[in-house]
Amino acid sequence: MLLHIVARGKIGRSPEADLVTRYLKRMRWPTRLSELPDRGGKVPDIEAQTRIVMLDETGRTLSSTDLADQLALWRDDGVRETRFMIGAADGFDAQDRASADLLLSFGRATWPHLLARAMLAEQLYRATAILAGHPYHREG
Repeated sequence: MLLHIVARGKIGRSPEADLVTRYLKRMRWPTRLSELPDRGGKVPDIEAQTRIVMLDETGRTLSSTDLADQLALWRDDGVRETRFMIGAADGFDAQDRASADLLLSFGRATWPHLLARAMLAEQLYRATAILAGHPYHREG
């Protein structure tokens, strides 16, 4: 299953970009990163068997293990792509949120978009490591 991050805003050359690259390169699952301008731009076409996850402050807070379990369920159900959407500074509107398969939150704090992208890449790496039985993730 493809893990596809679609983010508003350009990350450029930055420490956050280095983190995103580091985690995406470590993953054994196929990944893709698409950047869109802050406003407008064409969202890549959504193929059949795609799940949409939007990072949103109103979303669910999942443990790393819970995220891994959700990805495993979708993978085992034949989902081809899970698309993780990171919106612009004003987030997503109600219609967008209603169309998502999952609203995901990194807690009640507001995170800068570049940092949220790095956090998402790390959590995706961690989730795939959990599913692979890799020692990167240890339950406390």
